[in-house]
Amino acid sequence: MDEKWDELANILKTSNNIVFFGGAGTSTESGIQDFRGKGGLYSREYKGYNPEEILHIDFFLKNRKIFNEFLNEKMNFSNIKPHKGHYALVKLESIGKLKAIITQNIDDLHQKAGSKNVLELHGNISHFYCLACGKKQKENFSCSCGGITRPPVTLYGENLDEEVVELAIDAIKKADTLIVAGTSLTVYPAAFYIQYFKGKNLVIINADETKYDQYATLVIRDSFAEVMSYAIQK
Repeated sequence: MDEKWDELANILKTSNNIVFFGGAGTSTESGIQDFRGKGGLYSREYKGYNPEEILHIDFFLKNRKIFNEFLNEKMNFSNIKPHKGHYALVKLESIGKLKAIITQNIDDLHQKAGSKNVLELHGNISHFYCLACGKKQKENFSCSCGGITRPPVTLYGENLDEEVVELAIDAIKKADTLIVAGTSLTVYPAAFYIQYFKGKNLVIINADETKYDQYATLVIRDSFAEVMSYAIQK
């Protein structure tokens, strides 16, 4: 803990339109493996395939069996719980300061914690649905109509949801404070959206350097969960 934590607490107090932009690093403290970090999900092959290949729409269409096995074994977040950083954001939203959470994550942890206005750039894997009839279930299932089932997640090779993107950009444009956490800001097009921020305070909470550090009001290299929990209570 240092004076930067107190500086963040003061920024939260004096801001009225905060937007939070989060990546995989905000979920690792709940026990979810990150993707591109050392020892991350993408660092090891699965049944002879690179995980990034498995998570491509073409692979899904050709080999749904391995795709579904990979999700079940490596990306099953059903028993993962939010941490105190997620709950700090809930509190910030409840007092009217946090206007939107924009997340690159697909684990549904913000909603589990109780956040309301969550914009999921890449969708989520909280359930499966049938492409033919729309039936939904928490686990993967064989639909009685014979249709293909999949989670509502954006795979490589697919476009992001335009409506979600527009809402995210609009929220960033209106923000007086943008908090970016747990992301290296290297995944496009999501990382590009930061350029729309014209507000007063850009806060970056991340273990490693990002290319936006030089533009930030405040850069913190500590635990997202600890930092946010502390700052909201001051």
